[in-house]
Amino acid sequence: MIGRVVLVSDDSDFFEYILPKINLRKEDELYRFCFDELPEKLDTLYNSLWIINSEKSQDKCLELLELLKGPPTLVFGYNEDEQYKVECLKSGGFSYLSYFTSPEEFDAIVTSAFNQLSVMNKQEQYRKILVEHNLITQNNEVFLDYNKILDNELGNSSILLAISPNDKTKFLLKANQIETFILSCVRKSDILMNFAPNKYFLLLKNITFNDAQKIWEKIQSLIPEKIYAGFATVGNKRREQLVNEVLNKLHEAINRDYMQNKSESSDISKNYKIFRKEFNAKMEKIITPVFYHAVQKYGNKFFGMNVSHKITDGCGEMYIKGRYMSGVLRITAPGGSKINIDVTLLKDKKSPETKRITFEPEELDAGVLEDLLEQFIVEFKEEVDNEYT
Repeated sequence: MIGRVVLVSDDSDFFEYILPKINLRKEDELYRFCFDELPEKLDTLYNSLWIINSEKSQDKCLELLELLKGPPTLVFGYNEDEQYKVECLKSGGFSYLSYFTSPEEFDAIVTSAFNQLSVMNKQEQYRKILVEHNLITQNNEVFLDYNKILDNELGNSSILLAISPNDKTKFLLKANQIETFILSCVRKSDILMNFAPNKYFLLLKNITFNDAQKIWEKIQSLIPEKIYAGFATVGNKRREQLVNEVLNKLHEAINRDYMQNKSESSDISKNYKIFRKEFNAKMEKIITPVFYHAVQKYGNKFFGMNVSHKITDGCGEMYIKGRYMSGVLRITAPGGSKINIDVTLLKDKKSPETKRITFEPEELDAGVLEDLLEQFIVEFKEEVDNEYT
């Protein structure tokens, strides 16, 4: 029924008392500890059923419950102290038992705890599989393939958020910081997805627009740097339409704040020297970091293909190379007034397919470039799937 049980008590007689009540199998693992003998790294015993004897050790018991916060943990007391029972449950205890608990209730509680442990162990196994297949991050519950998740959600009344800091703080925050804060505010049914470095999609299920905004306000209040969000109702939309809508909402929020704080603007397009200076600054502070983080995200893990980048004077290039196809996203500013982004796909020995997007200098920021890179990579993969599968 279970795999591992951890007993904690400063009274050795408790071990002899409790063992007959939990019906261990021969193959099950059993660990016994006094409070002061517990290992420093409790995560080695995390996936276990914990039974803690709190007699004369109530404070230590509560401290241990606060540290565990996850595995099913039963607290055994020698009386029905209701106030202490409530404290144990608030601190993460699964249930409270005592000498006054009837045998039937005792057995039902222990069985229920064993069942929860079994579910938790299965979830951990599934999580390892997701990590091994590069579908979810190692440290947090962040999914990497947002396309499949959104495809499964289309037609529902969920709310999708696109979340990101602005350009000034985008590369100052550690990715785990944002992920951890977001996950601490959402429900288990909600899904956090990575889109680009420090940019995420958050899918909130079965929720009103107002409640989604309240959750966002809570997230925003926890993160030390200012971050922004765009909202969109999933509904009956195509995935591409939904992604574009929520990203546009995000950029509107960022740009609106930028314009409110902007005291003066300069027309750099009329002065070539100023334009080149401004473009070189974008190359250093925006294009190079965004390219670098994209390579770090995909590297050689991108569907068996190689992702790399090159920065030269006045030109930034992102490459994808596969067995039968290659692609390049190239950023240049040849005329001294506009920024061109050319996306080229080369299939076998066929003529290359190229499309160009032109920006005013002030229009190209890190968020927009991240979106273009992500779309470039996703479109490349879809072309590969369509041509060679």
